Amino acid sequence: MAAPIASAASQDPTQPAPTVAVQNGEVAPVAAPEATHQAEVAHGDAHGSGGLPQLEMQHWAGQIVWLLLIFVVLYILLSKVFLPRLRAVRDERAGTIASAVDAARQVQAEASAQAEEAKAEVAKARADARATAAAAKARVTQDAAARQAAEESVVNARIAEAETAIGKTRDAAMANVSTIASDTARAMVERLTGKAATAAEADAAVKGAA
Repeated sequence: MAAPIASAASQDPTQPAPTVAVQNGEVAPVAAPEATHQAEVAHGDAHGSGGLPQLEMQHWAGQIVWLLLIFVVLYILLSKVFLPRLRAVRDERAGTIASAVDAARQVQAEASAQAEEAKAEVAKARADARATAAAAKARVTQDAAARQAAEESVVNARIAEAETAIGKTRDAAMANVSTIASDTARAMVERLTGKAATAAEADAAVKGAA
């Protein structure tokens, strides 16, 4: 613990005597309360009279150095780290957009080509269908004409056969008519004259009457 404070005589009677204290066997001067108060007031005035320290000219050199240092660091970071990354992202995005646009144009071109191919295939299918229909119609017409010609030939043959049969029947009927007429004439001559006529005479009479 500190010993009681003792006052010593000063050489200058106008100045207050310094105060000393004995601690651990040693004598140490102690500042007077008034001197301490004056020092604190002077220190406070020094800080209060200048305002913000960063606005005082004696601090501008250090602030300029730090500002330049921070600017250089920020410039290096922007030029070497951030801006290349941003540029890479921008280039990648632009490449993605360009590739997407190219893919869309390619798909559109392929779709247009496929549409043209489909249109050509539809037109070809229609032409083939028309050609097939025309060929089928011609074949049916030809078959019908051939069938009609065959049927007509068959009918004509049957008509010819019928006409031949009719002719034969007519001839046979005419022959029978001549025979009947001859017999009838012989019978009438025999009935009228009482004398039978010969067959030659009856035939000649029938032929002469015909």
